[in-house]
Amino acid sequence: MAAIPTIPEYFSEKNVFITGGSGFIGKVLIEKLLRSCPDIGKIYLLIRPKKGKNSQERIQFMTDLPLFDVLKKSFPENLAKIVPISGDVKELELGLSPQDKKTLIDEVHIVYHIAASVRFDDPLKDAVLMNTRGTREVVRLAKEMKHLDVLMHFSTTYCNTDKQIIEEQIYPPHADWEKTIELAETLDAHVLDVLSVKYIHPLPNTYTFTKSLGEHVIADLCDGQVPSVIFRPSIVISTMTDPFSGWIDNFNGPVGILVASGKGVMRACYANKENIADYVPCDSVVKAVIMATWSKGLEKNESEKNKVSVYNASNYDVKQVTFGEIIDIGKQLTWEIPVNDVVWYPDGSIYSCWYAFYTIFIVYQLIPSLFLDALLLIMGYKPILLKIQRKIYIANMALRYYLTNQWKFPNKKVLELENKLLPSDFPHFNYEKQHKLAEPFNYFSVAMMGCRRYLLKETDETLDNAKVHFKRMYLLAQVFNSLWYIAGAVILFYIYNKLDLVSKLNDIHTFFNTP
Repeated sequence: MAAIPTIPEYFSEKNVFITGGSGFIGKVLIEKLLRSCPDIGKIYLLIRPKKGKNSQERIQFMTDLPLFDVLKKSFPENLAKIVPISGDVKELELGLSPQDKKTLIDEVHIVYHIAASVRFDDPLKDAVLMNTRGTREVVRLAKEMKHLDVLMHFSTTYCNTDKQIIEEQIYPPHADWEKTIELAETLDAHVLDVLSVKYIHPLPNTYTFTKSLGEHVIADLCDGQVPSVIFRPSIVISTMTDPFSGWIDNFNGPVGILVASGKGVMRACYANKENIADYVPCDSVVKAVIMATWSKGLEKNESEKNKVSVYNASNYDVKQVTFGEIIDIGKQLTWEIPVNDVVWYPDGSIYSCWYAFYTIFIVYQLIPSLFLDALLLIMGYKPILLKIQRKIYIANMALRYYLTNQWKFPNKKVLELENKLLPSDFPHFNYEKQHKLAEPFNYFSVAMMGCRRYLLKETDETLDNAKVHFKRMYLLAQVFNSLWYIAGAVILFYIYNKLDLVSKLNDIHTFFNTP
């Protein structure tokens, strides 16, 4: 009986095709494959020219990021294995040239379909063409591949939010994906926008709706025919350990809230502080994806191998933390790891009452921003704070459905993947035990350091100066608050004496009680 190959042995000489490789998860996946599976074949990366850069220039820009520094020290030659394939997921046949299509059909063994529009406010037409039709085009290409081992489709744990508990299974569709694609291809965008709220019900936005339909594209076209996996991450944030702690390239999720609060520009968040914030480190997601690929690829039973597998990459039953706890952690971190150029002393809270949130937003965020922007304008600088507040408000409103509702994402199957690891693979691909050891405060500490380094471009040498400035802002805030309360007390005392309110209230009381 042949020995079970290790993960690096399984990926040896296998060629991989990736859509969405320039995104957060995609970059971490590429780096991990090239470093931990050094004998892997080529990685064909679907990429389109963007912002004046051609495909090769975009790959060069990506590999120049600090994320790839560890790889460059261990296997620098592996960077040459990244091969750009010009195309676009929104186009029919992915916009591939005949030659590129032939290359992929003849050479690819594993497909990772990560590309998606994650904007909640995308017009229905755009979201369908990207997230649903794009998935169909990837599947059609995969079914032509001569050596396909595994098709891995990235979905989201939030694509069935009409249910409170989302298991690792496929649920009934919310609409017919084939008819929906036809509508997106034929109807006017404005007509679709008018119909979209009704059409996507009971899901909250076009993102979750079209990602849900994407799962049914996989289920209908692959089940029983193609070895495929639906992989559902929850909120993906900073890496925990691999290739190093704290790598991140976006402000999504809890990290964005911590940064905005740490800068002093966000003092109110509309959410339920008792809700669990289901986040998962990006390196844990990538390790689970690689393990799921290996597990599916080695399946001997043909009927089982061609059955669609579903995994929830969530924080369920691992290290749960509430939004309220994250805010408390953030307040601690503002003292230990402050960011540079704090606008005002960070202090805020979560409000589940809409009126309380809106009042705090107006008084403590909007009005001060108008005042400071006016000062900037007078001093000859470009006003920016009101624009930032607008973005924060829009983001909070887009996320409020997720921040005020609670779901459970059982992840038994994804946790069981680790039990299949061979001893030699365990140090490089295990994730659950590390995750259990990562206390939320420690994790968010390295996440904040990562934000300073990779998002805000702040060097570690500036941390001491940031702490000094933070203390100044704290003292200034205490002085301002004291003056504010004193002024309020003086005004109330003046009104009390000037209007003689007590006697007037007594007169009114006497009047209504006199026969």
